[in-house]
Amino acid sequence: MVKYLIIDDHVVIRTGIKFLLFEKFKPDEIHEAFDGESAKQQLQSNVYDLIIMDIQMPNTDTLSLMEFIKMEYTDAKVLVYSMSAEKIYAKRFLKSGAMGFLSKDAPLQEIIKAIELVLNNKKYISEAIAETLAEDSYSGKPGNPFDYLSKREFEIVKLLLTGLSLTEISQTLKIQTSTVGTHKQRLFEKLAVENLLELKELATTYNL
Repeated sequence: MVKYLIIDDHVVIRTGIKFLLFEKFKPDEIHEAFDGESAKQQLQSNVYDLIIMDIQMPNTDTLSLMEFIKMEYTDAKVLVYSMSAEKIYAKRFLKSGAMGFLSKDAPLQEIIKAIELVLNNKKYISEAIAETLAEDSYSGKPGNPFDYLSKREFEIVKLLLTGLSLTEISQTLKIQTSTVGTHKQRLFEKLAVENLLELKELATTYNL
């Protein structure tokens, strides 16, 4: 029995992917989840041939979810399907175990190609990401300053950009406020910014 799991908080997106899968790949079952918790519930009782997930969902640390899936379900095939900037997120998710990172702006044939490759245990990388990886390899260092951040620093950047205070971030990540402050200071140094306004401008430059 062929099963798929779609993890996305938008009903319209889930419906569109379901239609495509039923039309082109004829699965027996397609299950849905709208955040990390509902995804884990589905994973506990099902084995999926392909998991298609977004990376911007409420109350969900999707990078940690990706790592959880690969740790608990080592054979899981995950294709990230997101509007988030490829050059910011793709390498992190591929490194964490995703087999492909696909933009929601991709044409239909590219979506089908990505799904086919991942289903056949092959990785999907868009031309844009392949070019970025080649440039990084040639120069010996990442061209994107956000790639220098640790996983925790990157989480805090995303939360800062949503407008959360240090206290709210500490509650979200379940760590001390002082720890958040330390991470904030370090990530500001790495990104060579002095305040939140400059951070937002840098994030805009790199489509974060």
